[in-house]
Amino acid sequence: MILSPAFCRIFPFAVYVGFLILESLISLLKSRGFEFLENWHENSIYPIKILLVLLALLWLWRNFTELVTPVKVKLADWLTCIFVGVVVFILWINLDKSWATIGVSTGYNPINPVSQEIDWERVIIRIIGATFIVPVMEELFWRSFLLRWQMHHRFLDVNPAKIGVQAFIVTALLFASEHNLIVAGLVAGVAYNWLYIKTRNLWIPIVSHAITNGLLGLWVINTHNWQFW
Repeated sequence: MILSPAFCRIFPFAVYVGFLILESLISLLKSRGFEFLENWHENSIYPIKILLVLLALLWLWRNFTELVTPVKVKLADWLTCIFVGVVVFILWINLDKSWATIGVSTGYNPINPVSQEIDWERVIIRIIGATFIVPVMEELFWRSFLLRWQMHHRFLDVNPAKIGVQAFIVTALLFASEHNLIVAGLVAGVAYNWLYIKTRNLWIPIVSHAITNGLLGLWVINTHNWQFW
């Protein structure tokens, strides 16, 4: 079966978003007094969500030509990638002001409600998911697909360096809307868009995104600011 390039980049993201919708629905039902959900905890679904996203990526991997085709990367691009990832992290944890957020996030709290100790198994799963799986899934959708698809529906033929201003802005705004910290999300969206356009290599925003998420995870664990997760 031949799968379209668009489907290959949308499907893993759709799996992830589907679980976000499911989590919101279950939380809503719990708040309405549905007793059979009383013992359900939001953290329980994350391992399943991240596993299914990983399986989707592995299933479709050979279709991601921009990732499987060897490309030489300049040292300057890697250094820029690292620098941007660190800067986005620093800005992210400082853009939690009321004017820069939408709604309230309880985050991902790995504290066991009974023992009141950190559940390290959940922490490890969260770190792996946020650092190594989510950046690949999101960059394939936002940068590889959506950013270029707005230029032409045969998006694989679009040179990232030729991305227009409108496509750049729309993608950054939609990426921001996915996050509770909407201004921080906008900063990240602009940064990763810019990296992809500048280097024309999807691995650069993926690695930069992974650096941001990895540093954020380490910071959250050390400070217990679970709302950032």
